[in-house]
Amino acid sequence: MDHDVAAAVEAVLAGWLAERTREAHAVDRDFGDEVAARLERFVCGGGKRLRARFAWWGWRAFGGAACGEQARTALLLGAALEVLQGMALIHDDVMDGSGLRRGSPAVHVDFADWHAARAMRGSGGRFGESAAVLAGDLALAWADDLVAELDVPPATRRELRLLWRRMRLEMVAGQYLDVRAQASRQVSAERALRVAYLKSAAYTVERPLGLGAALAGAPAAMREDLAAAARCAGVAFQLRDDVLGVFGDPDRTGKPSGDDVRDGKVTYLVTVAEELARTSGDSEALDVLRTCQGDAELTPEGLERYRETVTALGALEAVEERIEDLVEESLLALEKAAPDAAAHRELSRLMLAAAGSGRVLAPAMGGGAA
Repeated sequence: MDHDVAAAVEAVLAGWLAERTREAHAVDRDFGDEVAARLERFVCGGGKRLRARFAWWGWRAFGGAACGEQARTALLLGAALEVLQGMALIHDDVMDGSGLRRGSPAVHVDFADWHAARAMRGSGGRFGESAAVLAGDLALAWADDLVAELDVPPATRRELRLLWRRMRLEMVAGQYLDVRAQASRQVSAERALRVAYLKSAAYTVERPLGLGAALAGAPAAMREDLAAAARCAGVAFQLRDDVLGVFGDPDRTGKPSGDDVRDGKVTYLVTVAEELARTSGDSEALDVLRTCQGDAELTPEGLERYRETVTALGALEAVEERIEDLVEESLLALEKAAPDAAAHRELSRLMLAAAGSGRVLAPAMGGGAA
């Protein structure tokens, strides 16, 4: 399973979700067809399975076996994280009004289109958003169910519940602070980093790794070092996502280019650009930033001007440097955590990939990488 963790998780995930969808059909056929089955397709329909892979390698790093019933438990834990991610994506797209996800209509848009095709009464948009919120709620319930069903000793169960509860709380807090930042626009660069950590970084890297390590019974001291490595990698991941939200290629991201600008997202990149414009006294650049940011009708030409301004101010370069610094800190902390050698190498690769770093690992000395 080490050679294709994503495929192993998807196989477990598909079987578990199919059973949940059958249960939903037994409650009501329309609900099963329209909500549960749509949610099943969405969760199984793509993604890098990054969170599941971090959980798996957190498990493998501290003695977790690559096969057997315990390995299946680790895969189920990864599947729970993927279902939870489904909830986060569905709700996030509703709040942001994003029309695309993974190159296809977002769930709320899919529901609205389905509504329109059947000439149902009422607003298709309102129906789509309401139905998507409920689909996201169902994903959260299913993720919680999956974690509750894990066959683990009582002490391990308590530890997993504690970490899972903390992760959910951080996700909601981060999402709220993100919405609040958009409304107030009074956010410093360091505050934007805190929002990034809570909204995405923690539940993308730190908590999945911690959950996997806890499942394996890793010593507390090693888990603390692992958490430090994961925290840096998670923030780097979110900063990379912020960069892609402005400069990303839709064919690669699966999302429209510049949506973060049109939505008025107050990211670390945005706050750094504004601070650089203020400190340099560049009122023209500051005007461009503030005029474009939050303009729902921003044209491609306007977006290009915004990009040029951010780049000319040095904000893009500053964020790229911050990402590389975080990657370096992450790899140093991972070294200190001293996990299994093969797991160490795979975690290093995952962290570099999450941050979108161009750094290449040195060839392994001795035994092969996983």
